[in-house]
Order: sequence, then C-alpha cells, then structure tokens
Amino acid sequence: MKIDKIAIIGLGLIGGSIAKSIRSFSSNHKISAFDNPEILEKAFQQNVIDQKLSSFEDALESDLIFICLPVDSSITVFEKLAGRIKSGQILTDVCGVKSIFQEIWDSEERKGFYIGGHPMTGKEKSGFENSDPILFENCVYILNESATELQVIDSFTEIIHQLGAKITFLNPKVHDIIVASVSHLPQLVSVSLINSANFRESAINFFDYAAGGFRDMTRIASSEFRIWEPIIRLNKKNIIQAIDNFISDLEQIKKSISKEDYKKLSEKFESARVKRDEIPKSNKGFIHQIYDVFVFVKDEPGVISKISTALFENKINIKDIELLKIREGSGGTFRIAFESEDDADKATKVIEKIGFSTKI
Repeated sequence: MKIDKIAIIGLGLIGGSIAKSIRSFSSNHKISAFDNPEILEKAFQQNVIDQKLSSFEDALESDLIFICLPVDSSITVFEKLAGRIKSGQILTDVCGVKSIFQEIWDSEERKGFYIGGHPMTGKEKSGFENSDPILFENCVYILNESATELQVIDSFTEIIHQLGAKITFLNPKVHDIIVASVSHLPQLVSVSLINSANFRESAINFFDYAAGGFRDMTRIASSEFRIWEPIIRLNKKNIIQAIDNFISDLEQIKKSISKEDYKKLSEKFESARVKRDEIPKSNKGFIHQIYDVFVFVKDEPGVISKISTALFENKINIKDIELLKIREGSGGTFRIAFESEDDADKATKVIEKIGFSTKI
C-alpha cells in the first residue's frame, strides 16, 4: 500500500514533531492536521502542513491518521473514527497506554487497520512550539505486535523508520506492564523526591544544595499532571504493582542500613551496577545499541563546530550528542554517539587528531 495523504490530529509536541519530521524527509506526502485554529495557522505558515482540517472527522480523507492528543481525548476521537475508516486506511495513536485502544478496536468488526504506537521519547515542555523534527531520532517506537500480520505494516513502518525511530513490537498488555516500571514509576518517583525534600530546616533551603544527581533524577517532575492523570488512571493496576516492587526494594535497603549490613547493601549496589551496565548506551531507548565516545573540551567558542566539521569531512555520522558536565571557564565533557563500533573507533581517531582527549 502506498501512503500519500497523512492526517495528524493534535499538533502538540508529538504530533508537531511527526509533522515536522515527515516534512523534513519528504515533499511527496500531503500532510493535513486538526488542532486549534491558531496552531494550525502557525503550522501552515511554517510549511509544516499542507492543509488545515476544520474537524477531526476530515482526517478520514487520508491514508494514514495519527491521533496525537492527550489520552482521554485520544480515546474519544479513536472511538468515533474506528468504525468509520475505510478499507485500506490506517489508524494509529501515540499514547502511553495501549490495552484500552486495542480492546476498543477488537470490540467490533472494522474495515481498515489499527496499529497502536508509543514513541518512547519526549521533552519536559509540551506544545507545537517545542516540537522538533529530530525528536524521534534513535528513540524506541513500540508497536502492537498484532500489527505484524497486517498487509499494510511495511508501508507504515517505513514512515516510522524515516522519523529516525527504531521499532519493536509488544503485546499491548505487556507494554502496559513494562512502561509502568520504566516510564510511569520514574515519573512518580521524581515527583516524590521533590516533595520529600521540599521543606526548610532552620531557614536552610535543601534545594540550594542539590547537585547534578538530584537535578537529573527530578528533571521529569516538571511534567504536567493533566497529561499524566489519564495514564495513571488507565494503567492503575500495573503502576501500583510497580510502586509496591519499588517500596519493597527500598525497604530492604532501609533495613540493611538500619542493621549496618553493609555486605548486603554492597550486593545491592553491585547488582544495580551490573544491570545498569547491561542497558545499551542509547539515551532514547534500550532496544538498539549505539556507541558512545566521551570528549573532553575546553570552554571556548567553536568547539562543537570544530568536532562536527572534522567528523563530517571524514563521512562519520553523529547519531546523538549530549553535554554531560561543564565548568565555566574550564571545560566539560560531551557524549557523542555513533551507530556502529567501527564509526566510534574512527571518530575517536579523528577527534584526537584535532587535539581533543577522548574516552570510550
């Protein structure tokens, strides 16, 4: 099946990023969208979309429909469109819970195709203004495993791969169990960490002494509850189980500290270190490994340009880059990721040749 017309319902962070990404790699796809009039006008003026839809039902004229709204709104729209899509059309969503959508789809006979999706990426700030054409680069994009049997799956996955994402397939119920532990629980723990330290002792503000570790672990605490409320409600059972597992492990650590059982505490640390090191070093997903090179640089203008130009001239593609630490006036460390070990080795030699110290 050839996908020519793509409709996006909701041009927020995810929907806007999908539109911008598709526009960046293709001028052949006709992109339409539905959202608030001012957002649609902005997207149209920026040439991100070709057509402004007056209602989400107008998306039914497209070959592929992305529903990119908050969970409750996505379910409402999904229920209204699911029974109306025509033979050959594809309906997909990007929500962080998957079972509910598959259950609705399976409840009746349908003419088209549903492919549940969940890109494991995002930012602290939402909205079209924060959307980014490279948001999906190297991220894991989870699809419902039943989609592997659909005749349109190759056409759909081609679009997802062009976004820069790496696809894996999961049963919707398994997906909801997994994300409860690796996505939903970290969000709640981040909120709890902030709140448990949010008090003053003798007029001393604890946050004044928060170092990088605390800031990194609580970064997602800035997320908006209106986005999370339906996710928590719809995945309540799995989230509660994940919290219980976390509390149980924390209680064991507390017990070891109380009894001064540092041998058992050491075993906990070692177990965590081994498991953490088993995770492929990709900051946007754990399915396909990318290879990191750490570069130590001085705090001076043009550093990034010098490194990226040298790599470009040697035809070495950067898959991801991140500033890890910096000390003003001194320097810092960049993590630069590459798709293969061979690329990482070549990059190391190139970067060292132009005068920088590296570590793999």
